[in-house]
Amino acid sequence: MSLARRHREYIQSLTAASAPAMDGGLAPAAAFDAAAGHAPSPAGTISTAAHTINLRLQHDLRRLKEIRSVANKIAVKQELIGEYDAWVAGLLEAGRTAPRGTLAPTGADEVLPTIMVWAIDTGDWRYALALAGHVLRHDVALPARYQRDAATLIVEEVAEAALRAQAANNAFPLDVLEQVEALVDGVDMHDEVRAKLLKAIGTELARGVDAADAGDARRLASAAIDRLTAAQTLHDRVGVKTQIKGLEKALAALPAPEPTDPNTTAAPPQT
Repeated sequence: MSLARRHREYIQSLTAASAPAMDGGLAPAAAFDAAAGHAPSPAGTISTAAHTINLRLQHDLRRLKEIRSVANKIAVKQELIGEYDAWVAGLLEAGRTAPRGTLAPTGADEVLPTIMVWAIDTGDWRYALALAGHVLRHDVALPARYQRDAATLIVEEVAEAALRAQAANNAFPLDVLEQVEALVDGVDMHDEVRAKLLKAIGTELARGVDAADAGDARRLASAAIDRLTAAQTLHDRVGVKTQIKGLEKALAALPAPEPTDPNTTAAPPQT
């Protein structure tokens, strides 16, 4: 049995355990230890696997703390992140079928949200979004060192990465920004944070205006103005006024769409 499957079955056993059966907030871990070939963990203690993954994370966090260069930190995170694949994969698979917010504590609950942040830091957007969806769906708390709730961190870190890329005249994946927007739709957070995301989306939409044909340019410019105006409404110092004026000017310069004759019908097919 693979490590990922053993871990998945362990997480599922935790989810199935009732709260009263937990001692000190942790469900019994004996099932996973037995499947993994470890001696059974005493009732009320975390599994050997959870203990091991916790030790690994603490060791890696200490290593990262000793590195001063941000670029070097990112390189090390890229090196380390794969070491947590089996643990994270088990949680993700269990979380796909578990009802919202029902996953029980594992005893190593800092691991997945930490890996999510590392995935954001390293620009692994597909992985980061998969983990973000799990974190938000199951109300996974972030470690205290991040000093923010999960939704705020996800929005702010992704938006700031996009704004940095855009400031350097580089593109950022629009679908990533739109997926983040969908993930946090309706979530309460500071207006300044959501404004950053709207600014990033509007800026990325605006990037395609010059290269598009008239019809697409009009659509992109209008969508960009909508997002940037919403950002301005939320936070008047978000810094989009010049962009909005430029887009409005570009939109006005585009040729008007040709009117559609409602009486025009398609020619009958040739026989």
